[in-house]
Amino acid sequence: MLNYVTWTASPNIFDGFVTVRWYGVMFAIGFWFGYEVVYRIFRHEGAKEKWVNILFFFVVIATVVGARLGHVFFYDWDYYSQHLSEIPKIWEGGLASHGGVLGIIIAIWLYSKWVTKKPMLWTFDRVVVPVGLVAALIRIGNLMNHEIYGGPTTLPWGFKFITNDAPTRYLDQFVNGATPTPEFFTVPCHPTQLYEALCYLLIFGIVMWMYWKRNLQEREGLIFGVFMLGIFVPRFCIEFLKNVQEAWEIGLRESCGLDMGQILSIPFIILGVWLVVRAMIRPRVPLEYPNRFADAK
Repeated sequence: MLNYVTWTASPNIFDGFVTVRWYGVMFAIGFWFGYEVVYRIFRHEGAKEKWVNILFFFVVIATVVGARLGHVFFYDWDYYSQHLSEIPKIWEGGLASHGGVLGIIIAIWLYSKWVTKKPMLWTFDRVVVPVGLVAALIRIGNLMNHEIYGGPTTLPWGFKFITNDAPTRYLDQFVNGATPTPEFFTVPCHPTQLYEALCYLLIFGIVMWMYWKRNLQEREGLIFGVFMLGIFVPRFCIEFLKNVQEAWEIGLRESCGLDMGQILSIPFIILGVWLVVRAMIRPRVPLEYPNRFADAK
């Protein structure tokens, strides 16, 4: 009996005059679902209906631009500094989730200042409710792309990603000019995309329960803080199993034991802890739930 899964899925749903990729479809489904959940949340609390569409615009632009620039500056600036015209070509790949989060933080600051006139945490406590599912769908897209997976494993759920190369951080085992065999490039590896997706689905369930069943949005910043911990603590831990995204990260791991994804996760983990502590030591503020938009006729 085989002790691994041979992963042969195509990254493309449709190949023809127009190529439709699973990754893009997962992104689109995630944004659609996020919109629907936030729409219901804003209606539940009697916010203005027009705020939802404006927020959707801010978040979509911030996610794409932030994730792209995050990859450019955090992971591959040596290349892009010499090829500036390549930066806008997001269809060629290269998005970093930490950059996307930073982009959203900036967008929510502008949105709160220009649109709602409410504290940033009011928006964050609501907009993050569906994001766990969105993040899980994106990781499924990564799985379909045969990318961002882990190192070799003998566990029965290891995946052979036969359309991609073996992890570069394991090439150092070939010393004295030895040449790796073809089989080395298709060894079973940890499907870390699935590990992360499962963790993100769990935090999605937790924050949905916090909002809809416990009304914990009445403790400002608590839902956002729990979300940050639920996303970035698993991300930090799973990175120990993942391959480095860029070759230069091999040296970073050798010097400090962490890769760029883990280093970038630390500030978000600290922020999550601070938000949870802050929310729990402050009094809970009851809210009204009229279940209709403020500008409804």
